[in-house]
Amino acid sequence: MSAVLSDTWYMTRRQLMVFARQPAYAVITLIQPVIWLFLFGSLFKKVVELGGFGTTSYLDYLVPGVVVMSALSSNMWAGMGTLEEIQRGTLNRFLTTPVSRAALMNGNVVNNGLITALQSVVIVLLGLLGGADYPGGIAGVAVLVVASVLLGTVFGALSNALGMLVRERESIIGINTFLLLPLTFLSSAFMAPSQMPSWIRHIADFNPLDWAMVAGRSAMSAHPDWGDVLGRGGALLGLAIATVWLSIGTFRSYQRSV
Repeated sequence: MSAVLSDTWYMTRRQLMVFARQPAYAVITLIQPVIWLFLFGSLFKKVVELGGFGTTSYLDYLVPGVVVMSALSSNMWAGMGTLEEIQRGTLNRFLTTPVSRAALMNGNVVNNGLITALQSVVIVLLGLLGGADYPGGIAGVAVLVVASVLLGTVFGALSNALGMLVRERESIIGINTFLLLPLTFLSSAFMAPSQMPSWIRHIADFNPLDWAMVAGRSAMSAHPDWGDVLGRGGALLGLAIATVWLSIGTFRSYQRSV
């Protein structure tokens, strides 16, 4: 186990070095969340008058949604990095070394998790500067960040598995483009559940994106429902473990094919 952890951290540092050498990428990844946060926050600010949002400020409601959506959209492309490693032959060269096979996949996931946590904190701070209020304090923000990281782990691991299976950029782009908007709008990202059609509410109950939003919003509220937080958070954790296991299994299948 210590060898797996050590190898995973080595692979994670390798990925982080790439990120650190491209500071422009960090800025670019925040442009879309800023647009969602302030453009949508201004455009739909009067929608809270409909009721059911648990706050009088739409920005308060929107911040957790933007954090979670950003975690989803950034981690869904993890498989592109895996595919690039395959096409450049880097991954196959690592197979000739004693490095842990689980670490080869998990390094990517841990790297994305750390970047997701950083991105989430920046979005929360931007919301605070824009006038958002977080009654749940630091503890509530921490729950939101953890929920976004778990969601990112789920879709990052699935994306890695997808990269192992299809090995084509076009397929990954097509699948991600197909899933992103339905997952977003079949959740409580922009609208309170009480204002959504009943069929969307029922679908949202099975949407991991909505699980992260519910856990984060509840923890950040003045009166958190810790049953919701633990229930949704536990479901995300279980799903994250399952998808990481699937990712490792898919990698072992790839290893046998080369």
